[in-house]
Amino acid sequence: MRLILFLLFSKTKKPSLTHFDYARELSLRSDNKRHPHSREEKNINDNAAAVHHSSFVDEEGVRKACGCPLLPLKSHIKGPAPVSDQDRTDIVDEAITFFRANVFFRNFDIQSPADKLLIYLTFYINVALKRLEGCRTLAEGTKAIINLGLEKVPVPGESGFPFPGLFADPQSQKEAELFRNYLKQIREETSGRLLSVAYRPNGTPNKWWLAFAKRKFMNVVAL
Repeated sequence: MRLILFLLFSKTKKPSLTHFDYARELSLRSDNKRHPHSREEKNINDNAAAVHHSSFVDEEGVRKACGCPLLPLKSHIKGPAPVSDQDRTDIVDEAITFFRANVFFRNFDIQSPADKLLIYLTFYINVALKRLEGCRTLAEGTKAIINLGLEKVPVPGESGFPFPGLFADPQSQKEAELFRNYLKQIREETSGRLLSVAYRPNGTPNKWWLAFAKRKFMNVVAL
């Protein structure tokens, strides 16, 4: 009798994971994917593999300023950027699509010059979202973004440029103004598209976007 009970007990399945345990297990697996190294190795760029990179790696025939490719934009805003087909993805699409993933990273493994522009736009979106904090309607948000657009746009080598060394300093005033005008154009285009995702069709804030205003991309404070 004891033998029979022992055999029955030994064949009993282990209790299944509770929903909490299962969720915790998934969370741990996700954390392991995002942070494959130990905490002691936190100074190593362990996030580089997870960063979303730009697909615009072909630089042939692309005009540059300060080492930055002046990529085409789906934009009717006046500026030096070539006009892209409306049915094609441009660098602004990439920046907005990747923002909520890339904003978490403190390091960015640059794989192409277009990645540098992606870094700049990710930071700019961070700044724009910071300005939208507290704007409870689309009208208020639009006003805040317009005011942001009126601010001076610094270029490499000037005070206020967020990433010294990311781009080369301009070699002439003409190159500086060309790059400044491109940055103005791409910032304005990004702002318009950002408003369409930061606010819902009824004009109320989209918390799944505005919550990211509190993040610090690459440990640079967005003012």
